[in-house]
Amino acid sequence: MVFFVQGPVPSYTTHLDSNRMWRWRDMKVILLKALNDSTMILMIMAAALVFSWVCSDLYVTQSLAEMILGLPLGKWGILFLINVLLLILGFFIPPAAVILMVAPMLLPVITGLGFDPVWFAVIMTVNLEIGLVTPPVGLNLYIVKGIAPDVPLSEVLWGVLPFVIIEVIVIIAVSAFPQLALWLPNRMIG
Repeated sequence: MVFFVQGPVPSYTTHLDSNRMWRWRDMKVILLKALNDSTMILMIMAAALVFSWVCSDLYVTQSLAEMILGLPLGKWGILFLINVLLLILGFFIPPAAVILMVAPMLLPVITGLGFDPVWFAVIMTVNLEIGLVTPPVGLNLYIVKGIAPDVPLSEVLWGVLPFVIIEVIVIIAVSAFPQLALWLPNRMIG
């Protein structure tokens, strides 16, 4: 009997079951691949933190906020441009890195426009979720492709389309009706 601890709930499996999934001689390759992928993600996040720190130290954050707030678009026009920016960044960069790079720059803009930061965090999250399921990077597309290798990528892309449409509708609905995103936090925090 082999015992594995995964998350908050321990699980166990027999040695026979674990041998069907992988062999001990394959462990080196599996661990090296996991190490490579983890290192890549952590390096992206580290670079994002350095970028965020440098931007803050050079007052880029404050200058950008003043420039954006000075645009003659109104607060909804600026929010629309921010949504487009987040969608484009989400297409190419992992969400955690986008949040670490962009959130410190956008927070003064959002609060300067009179928007709730929690509300904007929900909008930002949904924008970045769209990036996870759309090309060219679309990390979740490759996960689905890995789970079902016999399904062509074009079919996976068509299957994702309804979810993207729903997420765009969610962004519009949460933008138009902030209480959709703020009701539960307001109930919990008070």
